[in-house]
Amino acid sequence: MRKTTNLFLLVFGILVGITLGTCGSVLAERNNKRNETIPFTELRTFTEVFSRIQADYVEPVTDETLLENAIRGMLTGLDPHSTYLDPDEYKELRIGTTGQFGGLGIEVGMENGFVKVISPIDDTPAQRAGVKAGDLIVRLDDKPVKGMTLQEAVKIMRGKPGTKITLTIVREGEDKPLKITITRAVIKIKSVKNKLLEPGYGYLRITSFQSRTGEQMRKAIAEMKKEGGLKGLILDLRNNPGGVLNAAVSVSDAFLDKGLIVYTDGRIEEAKMKFEATPGDLLPGVPMVVLINAGSASASEIVAGALQDHKRAILMGQKTFGKGSVQTILPLSNGGAIKLTTARYYTPSGRSIQAEGIVPDIVLGIVRLETVAEAEEFEPLTEASLSRHLENGKKKGKSPQEKSDGEGRKESKALLKDYYLHEALNVLKGINIVK
Repeated sequence: MRKTTNLFLLVFGILVGITLGTCGSVLAERNNKRNETIPFTELRTFTEVFSRIQADYVEPVTDETLLENAIRGMLTGLDPHSTYLDPDEYKELRIGTTGQFGGLGIEVGMENGFVKVISPIDDTPAQRAGVKAGDLIVRLDDKPVKGMTLQEAVKIMRGKPGTKITLTIVREGEDKPLKITITRAVIKIKSVKNKLLEPGYGYLRITSFQSRTGEQMRKAIAEMKKEGGLKGLILDLRNNPGGVLNAAVSVSDAFLDKGLIVYTDGRIEEAKMKFEATPGDLLPGVPMVVLINAGSASASEIVAGALQDHKRAILMGQKTFGKGSVQTILPLSNGGAIKLTTARYYTPSGRSIQAEGIVPDIVLGIVRLETVAEAEEFEPLTEASLSRHLENGKKKGKSPQEKSDGEGRKESKALLKDYYLHEALNVLKGINIVK
């Protein structure tokens, strides 16, 4: 009993000391604008639970484990994107942002204790195996996902290239779970792809936003212009899970002459940022269509929102994912870090992307061309679907709300297989006919 009492006093003293220091700092910074109080009752409850676990839990648990679990719970209880990273997890995060790592090639989140696929990445084992945005992963090999943290699940999915893993997936519209076996590989993400669909009509695909995406995109446009000039451009952001903010700004800036691209707003001064376009549109007067869907998230939504607000492009497809929050990585003294949501993104007109997404100007249904059937109706996975998602916040603006008779039928195989792409090209042709 004495040991438990001493432990109680020690933990309580540490927590009160930390809280006093934090509150003192906050009070000084905010010039006593708010009355900060120490939550003594809640801290007492915490230490009571801590000591009860130490005394009565069926197996011994170290202080370090309990405190780390408490930290994880403190962050994951805020929103789906705030989390604690131990030193190994922080290292994995840094590896994953370099554009090359071993794994499956999917962007994932956590929902109700299961792993949800936000988007498969182009040209990766997961995409080739048929994993789709919105899939719910319930087992990793024979291990149930329920009870794992997102970091634990990601750690299992990553692994030595050449090894296999079987995902058990629940998919909307399927009667029973699917088992998909995937061979891990070194994931090398090629950010930008391009081609001419027809003479004068370019196609630009951005799979994710990396540090050199803006530069690569400019080179791709220059290549297409050399082949005879461009009368129209399709920018494909479908299933693009996002990435580096500066890359999204660079891509948006390439098609704008002036004006606001995006701004962020949060509680601290460092979270308040504005990004403006610089003079010079790479394709002045050339009509653009941007393809988006429920797998377009974060940086993709910044680009789509900016081009829509400035009326520089027509957006086609489905409403985007709705991840309009900014996460900051804050390293800790133990070699780990916390990923903390610190701000929201806003489009030039003041629309918050968070939990609402970007609504396309032309909404296209989900179709199965191989059956020539009507679109299946189902609710796609979005940010608003996630438990404890960050609310939209202030809303300053409102969301804004063809087909040519054809020039023969010499469409490429890609166009015949891709309904969205086919319709986007028709819209560009129609605009040019009207012009």
